[in-house]
Amino acid sequence: MSEIKYRKVSTSKVTISELMLPSHQNFSGKIHGGYILMLMDQIAFAAASKYSGTYCVTASVDTVDFLNPIEVGELVTMKASVNYVGNSSMIVGIRVESENIQTGKVKHCNSSYFTMVAKDSEGKNVKVPHLILGNEDEIRRFCKAVILINQKKEHDKHSKTFDYTSSQALEELKNYNIRLDFK
Repeated sequence: MSEIKYRKVSTSKVTISELMLPSHQNFSGKIHGGYILMLMDQIAFAAASKYSGTYCVTASVDTVDFLNPIEVGELVTMKASVNYVGNSSMIVGIRVESENIQTGKVKHCNSSYFTMVAKDSEGKNVKVPHLILGNEDEIRRFCKAVILINQKKEHDKHSKTFDYTSSQALEELKNYNIRLDFK
């Protein structure tokens, strides 16, 4: 049996900053959300790969709420770290802030959690080091990830057992802005 490896959260920390250019804007003149998601995926990969020492792939993205728009000319800074580890998976927490470089005003734009999976050169899942939690913030983030995982399991269990065509479920649909048109 091999010795269990441990790594500190700090070994996964990555920060990137990028100036938002006119080529990154959407039709309303704000920075395109898809561009921010691409940057978030890149930093999640960097944090997970740095921590695990392996190639990693994105397995899921949990809730990306765009809290504040990002303007052309603002400096976007993303911070990421591994918050939780399983056997081959890691949950990477990401915080996105934008800064008006003329006024110095900083806005929290979004936070998200990416589940990344460590892979070997043949594409098979590989074990990742266990996590060393070194302060209250790291403990809080780890516990929040555990809660997220349990909520997903509960949701999946409910989705598998819920009868979407029961008379009760169909009656509930009348509370929404829809019309049923099937036989």
